[in-house]
Amino acid sequence: MSPAAHTVDSGRAWLTVLASFLASAVTLGTAYSFGAFFESMSEEFGSASGETAVIFGITTFSFFWLSLVTGRMMDRFGPRVVLSVGAVAMALGLLLTSRVDSLGVGYVTYGAGVGIAAACGYVPMVAMVGGWFVHHRAVAVGLAVAGIGVGTMVMSPLSAALIDRYGWRDTYVIFGLGGAAVLLACIPLAARPPSHGVQQPSRFGDAWRSTVFRRVHLSAFALGLALFVPFVFVGQYAKERGIGSVQAAVLVGVLGGASVLSRVGFGSLVRSFGSFRLYRACYTIHAVSFVIWFLAGSSYLALVLFVFVLGVGYGGFVALGPIVISDRMGVSGLLGPPAAGWLIDQTESYSWAIVACFGACLVSIGLLVGLPTTLDGRLQRADDAIG
Repeated sequence: MSPAAHTVDSGRAWLTVLASFLASAVTLGTAYSFGAFFESMSEEFGSASGETAVIFGITTFSFFWLSLVTGRMMDRFGPRVVLSVGAVAMALGLLLTSRVDSLGVGYVTYGAGVGIAAACGYVPMVAMVGGWFVHHRAVAVGLAVAGIGVGTMVMSPLSAALIDRYGWRDTYVIFGLGGAAVLLACIPLAARPPSHGVQQPSRFGDAWRSTVFRRVHLSAFALGLALFVPFVFVGQYAKERGIGSVQAAVLVGVLGGASVLSRVGFGSLVRSFGSFRLYRACYTIHAVSFVIWFLAGSSYLALVLFVFVLGVGYGGFVALGPIVISDRMGVSGLLGPPAAGWLIDQTESYSWAIVACFGACLVSIGLLVGLPTTLDGRLQRADDAIG
């Protein structure tokens, strides 16, 4: 074996896991904490809920689609360049957002800045981790992606506490500089995998001709319309019912914590129940969670139950879903929260927005019903069902 081959599954490899964990925690933790800023920004700019939610929509859309670009950057230039770009985008985007005098400018500064940072800090970093491991790849990748849940769990309540003390503008300054510092600290920990192997040609065009493939993607799109709405609105919903700002922000933190536990739990159940059976179960869990939200009223415990159940479904979805599903979720993230905000503004109630989310979940479940599965509960391969 070559000297480079000895670094696979080594201590050096685990440093890349730490870098990926921290990068995804700070970038996606920042993005998913937007709900804590929602009320302050909406009040200052006098904007409707739908208009304010566009910021999160643009960020999510930018993250998913720009990950295609940053993935190629990782292959060509390595993780240190990608992390440097993410650090600059995080600092510049949030510092500029802290000085905007209109919501429209914030669409660009926050949406592009945090969107680019998240695209640099998650998908290409997790892909890098996979190249460093052979025997412990599943564990390593699982730890790396757990950064999203931990970041969400920590940064949403932290955002609310900082906003209460310093205001939303100075909090963005703190997050911009702090987030950039974390990404820069990841640079010495990250390195190219010792070998990349032979790149496989893309078969997306062939797969898209499969009815199974199309239905799985469309179901993920429908689910995404509902999935990202609570990240933006559950905190605001709670505050309008007399719950404190920090307690309201904790709800998104509970969602993130539940998703971490769920990723581990669902991953351990795959051999017993089959990946696709569990994947469909996650869709049903999402639908059940929105029923809980609809019935929650002003009960904080019911809202905690809602976000916990949603987090379980979300974590399982991320752990089990095909990586290519992210292409559809980017569009869903752009459309879902602003549409929900428009419904809230028009009806002056959250009820219809929650019902719409539940309906989107039912559509996503319906698209998965009847898809061919193997005896051990896996989805039949797309190239076996082309037509």
